[in-house]
Amino acid sequence: MAGATMVLEQFSTPGKILSQLPDGIEGVVPARVVGYGTAHAITADGPDGVILGYEGDGFPTVPGYALALVEDSLDTFKGVLIYDLEPPRQIPQLGTVSSSTTTIQLFGLRVMWSAVSSERCPMFASLDTAAADAEH
Repeated sequence: MAGATMVLEQFSTPGKILSQLPDGIEGVVPARVVGYGTAHAITADGPDGVILGYEGDGFPTVPGYALALVEDSLDTFKGVLIYDLEPPRQIPQLGTVSSSTTTIQLFGLRVMWSAVSSERCPMFASLDTAAADAEH
């Protein structure tokens, strides 16, 4: 959970909030609710941005929001972290994340990846995306 807290601290750093998502967010992507393990989300394009269908445990009821995490040094998408907190105000919504019962807002944030994830304590566990793709 330390990494999830450190992600939130980066909101106050200028230039970290994204106004659009980088290319490469498609198919099956890693996602997790803070305090739960890595699951996957299925992506689709929607009229108001990317739509993610979350398939895992702990999805929040309202309030809640999700952050698409982008490594700042390479501008690469790393995954989606979901919080059961009130969503931030006055930042661009880039899409939505839905479970079978609830939909929450998706925002984007550039993070110093080495500060929030390490080999010993990764933000997201490896996913078998081939198996997840085969399910859909």
